[in-house]
Amino acid sequence: MTGMNAPLDPTPRPTVNGGKLWAGGAATAAVAALIAIAGILLGRGLFDIDVLAPKGQGTWGDASTGWYAFGAAVAALLATGLVHALILTTPRPMRFFGWVVGLSTVVAMLAPFVTDGSLGARMYTAGLNFVLGIAIGSLVAGVARSATIMIPPRPAPRTYPPQSYPPQYR
Repeated sequence: MTGMNAPLDPTPRPTVNGGKLWAGGAATAAVAALIAIAGILLGRGLFDIDVLAPKGQGTWGDASTGWYAFGAAVAALLATGLVHALILTTPRPMRFFGWVVGLSTVVAMLAPFVTDGSLGARMYTAGLNFVLGIAIGSLVAGVARSATIMIPPRPAPRTYPPQSYPPQYR
């Protein structure tokens, strides 16, 4: 409704600068992919851990390195979409976002332990997933806070004549 009959909205409501949020989400996706690649190279090259590939694959491993980096980037974009939807639809969106990212990180950390890799590879992959979860969660949350705009509440409609006028002028 518009005009004088519109209901009052006593609380500010959030909206999102979508361009800023998704540009930050894309940057987070690039960072996440690079963290994944650097983490795999560090584990394989420096610590000689067969992260995501058998020993014979070398430092770069097989195609799973690319898929792991791609998955990290997709996770960042999914987190961006989630926070966008939460900001527009839920009360306390950042609290819900924190819970979803935190629990998703725990699941990602537990996932390597259902594989048949060595204990060292499973521990390292769980640690790498932890770092990815922290990076994605903190970067997307920071971008979301800076891209959120609070729309002030609408003022109460003015009554004419004002109540302070004497009765004969009303």
